[in-house]
Amino acid sequence: MKKLFPVLFVSAFSFLTAFSQEKKVPYGNNPANGKFYEIRGVKMYAETYGSGAPLLIIHGNGGSIKDFSNQIPYFAKKYKVILADGRSHGKTKDAGDSLTYEMMTDDLAALLSAMGVDSANVIGWSDGGINGLLLAIRHPEKVKKLAITGANLWPDSTAVVPGVVNMVQSMYAQIIPEKNKNEANKVGFKLVRLMVEQPHISLEQLKTIQAPTLVIGGDHDVILEEHTMQIYKALPKAYLWILPNSGHATPMVYKDEFNAVVGRFLKEPYKTYTIEQRFY
Repeated sequence: MKKLFPVLFVSAFSFLTAFSQEKKVPYGNNPANGKFYEIRGVKMYAETYGSGAPLLIIHGNGGSIKDFSNQIPYFAKKYKVILADGRSHGKTKDAGDSLTYEMMTDDLAALLSAMGVDSANVIGWSDGGINGLLLAIRHPEKVKKLAITGANLWPDSTAVVPGVVNMVQSMYAQIIPEKNKNEANKVGFKLVRLMVEQPHISLEQLKTIQAPTLVIGGDHDVILEEHTMQIYKALPKAYLWILPNSGHATPMVYKDEFNAVVGRFLKEPYKTYTIEQRFY
């Protein structure tokens, strides 16, 4: 027993040290893994982790690379995880006065090309889900499989909870007079305006997506469950996963389940159900 105790102690210490180091990785501000790329007129900041098949993970409005601190360690064990601060987000500065989902999507396609990545699996959260859908529409050759959570196709109350629409519109009205006050206000104006006026993706466009897609939402998401169902129904090859007792932050609140289910989706071949298989 005396001999065993030091071994157990050293093993436990090693585990805790590794765990602590993993937690302290400065995702989103990591010089060891980060780099700027000249992409379509901006210096786009991106980080990569792990090795294997490429996996692009896309953040939401006002977010950044660090939003996926719960996903990076998990997926980096099997994939080359690619994350970027989108245009006008995080370290990717943009002096322009306009911003569209299409612009950000084309940026991501160009980033993959700059990295020598022909195609990748894609995970997108919120606006990242919108960009994931647009990437599969505008650059279908870049997307192998797609997992999206909390995405919407249009900005009105038929897609987004009415109270949220009103809140965002109120924010927009308040920030308009202050939009040129300083750089932070200019960026804030672009990001809020994006949510108020966009996106505009049709169900017909979704029908062109051939990449197998996992559509995710919370049953109390800011995106209406009916709208998430519309997305799922329009996609030719799709699975649906609605998380119970969940809002918009599914990758955070349900991080372990989210990682496991998305990981299994990326790993396993897409299955088309026959009439007989529907009984099982």
